[in-house]
Amino acid sequence: MWIPSKLNRPARLHNAILRSRLLDELLHAPYYKLVLFRSPAGYGKTTMAAQWLNNHPNLGWFNIDENDNDVFRFANYFLQAFNKATDNSCPKTQAIAERRQFANLTSLFSELFAEFGFNDTQTYLVLDDYHLITNEELHEGIRFFLKHMPDNITLVVTSRTHPPLNIANLRVRDLLMEVDNYLLAFDKEETERFFHKRIANNRYEPKVLESIRTQVEGWASALQLVALYAQQHPDSLENSVVSIANFNQDHIWDYLAEEVFDQLTPDLQIFLLQCSVLDMFNADLVMELTGRSDALVMLDSLNRFGLFIQPMEGEDNWFRFHNLFAEFLRHQRYTQIPGQRSTLHRSAANAWLKQHRPQTALSHAQKSKDEALLVKILSDHGWQMFNLGELQVVEEAINALSDEALFTSPRLCLLRAWLAQSQHRYNQVSNLILEAEQKLTQRNIELTDSQVGEFKALSAQVAINQDNPALALETAESALQQLPEASFRSRIVATSVIGEVYHVIGELDKAFETMHKTELMAREDKVYHQALWAILQQSEIQLARGYGQAAFELLNKAEQLIKEQHLHQLPLHEFMLRIKAQILWCWNRLDEAERCSHAGLEVMSPFEKSKSLHCYSMLARIAVSRGELDKAARYLDTTNQLQENNRYHIDWRANADFANLLYWEATSNIEAIQKWLNHREEPRAAVNHFQQLQWRNIARASLFVNDLERAELILSKLQKQTNALKLNADRNRSLVLEAVLAVKKKDETLALQHVSDALSLTNGTGMIGNFLCDTQYVMPLLKTLVKSQKLGELEQHRAQSILQLMSSKERTRSVHFDEAFVEKLLTLPDLPELIRTSPLTQREWQVLGLIYAGFSNDQIASEFDVAPTTIKTHIRNLYQKMGLDNRQHAIRTAEQLIHLMGFISK
Repeated sequence: MWIPSKLNRPARLHNAILRSRLLDELLHAPYYKLVLFRSPAGYGKTTMAAQWLNNHPNLGWFNIDENDNDVFRFANYFLQAFNKATDNSCPKTQAIAERRQFANLTSLFSELFAEFGFNDTQTYLVLDDYHLITNEELHEGIRFFLKHMPDNITLVVTSRTHPPLNIANLRVRDLLMEVDNYLLAFDKEETERFFHKRIANNRYEPKVLESIRTQVEGWASALQLVALYAQQHPDSLENSVVSIANFNQDHIWDYLAEEVFDQLTPDLQIFLLQCSVLDMFNADLVMELTGRSDALVMLDSLNRFGLFIQPMEGEDNWFRFHNLFAEFLRHQRYTQIPGQRSTLHRSAANAWLKQHRPQTALSHAQKSKDEALLVKILSDHGWQMFNLGELQVVEEAINALSDEALFTSPRLCLLRAWLAQSQHRYNQVSNLILEAEQKLTQRNIELTDSQVGEFKALSAQVAINQDNPALALETAESALQQLPEASFRSRIVATSVIGEVYHVIGELDKAFETMHKTELMAREDKVYHQALWAILQQSEIQLARGYGQAAFELLNKAEQLIKEQHLHQLPLHEFMLRIKAQILWCWNRLDEAERCSHAGLEVMSPFEKSKSLHCYSMLARIAVSRGELDKAARYLDTTNQLQENNRYHIDWRANADFANLLYWEATSNIEAIQKWLNHREEPRAAVNHFQQLQWRNIARASLFVNDLERAELILSKLQKQTNALKLNADRNRSLVLEAVLAVKKKDETLALQHVSDALSLTNGTGMIGNFLCDTQYVMPLLKTLVKSQKLGELEQHRAQSILQLMSSKERTRSVHFDEAFVEKLLTLPDLPELIRTSPLTQREWQVLGLIYAGFSNDQIASEFDVAPTTIKTHIRNLYQKMGLDNRQHAIRTAEQLIHLMGFISK
């Protein structure tokens, strides 16, 4: 049964003020695909959207709640809202949704667009409280809807969070209007009207109201709170004008004390102060905290006031204090009952433990200064929180322990070391293990065989991180002999290390089998981050074998595990995104690779910047592949600075070196390549993907500086290793470089054979990015092969596709004229004055860049998803402002600007 009110626009508040400032901004909304109201709770997103669309005849409104994460439920409400907005234009699609006769939202929306046909009536469709949607399938459907919806429809979304709807892409294409909390915050004039409407008989000085607005930063809920009490106690407010005028924190608290708190009974006051130790609460939690059996009655009493506590959205009978009032209560608790601080936090910790929330309990235990309680929680629940990815929370608590508390517990010592290991602080782990062994020995604490095995399992992991596979294998096997079956976590780790050793030494079949076994063990024992690690290792192994699609499917499996077990905050999440970005780059799906890399940076944002080296080097590689050399240079500046200040595994360094080499080639920087060659790092062997990559880097650099003998020697060795170890992905990559070598040696027959062999391997790996790195040499060979008609059907099709890509915008675009490029360009001292003073818009700069890249007007229109007539207008304005006569004049001018910036066009 459908709920009609979910499709109704919220009734406008009778005392809501008309916000003309925002309404004027929204006049341009029909020109945008998406209007996003995004702000924290209480800024009036829904109220503003309702006010704006109050009298619009073609409006569909969908009030979202958490239950709407069900695809069929969402689809039905969405289509009802759509049909309501469009005069029931798509009844057949609605019937399909009601009968659940669709595979996914993409197919359903395709039916919708087909049935809707052409319509030029401006229509708005509102998705209110979109932040409650967590189902990725729904996000994917809305992304499809946004991309393909008719021009006369504007989607309006209200959300507390940044919705995953390709917002960045829409913003770049100027198809997004965003109304954030800064716009929604009340300004001076709105604040005055807000108070005057609510307190009609009292006209306050503008400076008083402006002081209030400044202190609460225009937050509507806080203004409402002040106005509410002004309504209830107008005389008091009148007498407090001086205090409000100086509206600092002390005066806020004084005001709330006099006008609110002091009017409550002493019993209720104490109850509030005790509850203020909690950020959120229900009756059971409060009963445990206060020892009161009437906790539910007290909460009901508070709830009737409508001010002190607010129900938690989506949580039955859970509440929280209003932020402003919570701050006041904390201040009152510190001053009125300071002696109860430790007791209250101790009680809160125990209360949260009964709610099965050890993480929150841990926070209160720290504040209670009760070390025995802290040790108990860490001992009983620390590993559980570790397995769920709460690494920083647990580590902060362990670091708060005294030496006496920490080094009397081998279990906590081991946990501390694993916390460093799992946050990529590999260099610390050995020292932490050594310190634990010394301090435990000093206290005459003897480890059991099981504990010795657990420390050995971690030491094995350290050895593999330090690129010592022999020691890692020996230590892991020894650990397995000592560990009892009950030590499941350490047995999983030891097994995983053995799998890594096989991977590192090139025994891929054994590696895959062992990692699959590790995954099954970890899933069975619910050690999900180890299961995730095992899946990611399997993906890397499959990629090395040349099974690109299988590797990618394993990454999707890993992503599903991350979602199911809420592992988004783990550094391993970035590892998954990193591998996915590398595969997508190899497949030339650059936009997706870029999104993965940015998502990886977001995952790693709470950690040291040094851990994001892979993301930055991948973004640089993507930028070079697109010809965005200015952007690539910025990413490489960060990459190289990180390398100078930190020590990295060869895998990390090799990927960063590859990005640098591609950039130096694109900018013809022979000096930089030769300098790199002079200080290159040569791996001991070439039995795994990262050693192979570094050797290929050396071969690539040697080719560029025409040291063909050195390049030939390296590539010959790599060929033997890849064949012997079945490193098919690396074989695929090396063949392209071998073709380049053959071209340089003027052996066209051999070059053609190498490219032909590479094309055959690409049928399995899907790797085309390596062809596109060497277009200058590979393109003529591909043309010859295609013309000869000697390739197999699949290889012929692949060659034609790669040739098309080599001629596409991703390869021919040499500069974007993006914001940073233009900003730097305008500061150059030798820039022509006409260009320096030309008031070009950012879009007009971008159009100039695409004209230079050889785009037609239609192609530029497609790039920005606008009409060709719009592009003609941009070009006309561009010519007029820059004094250009024609397209060739524009191309010559763009080329001159690129040279001024130090880039060499191709």
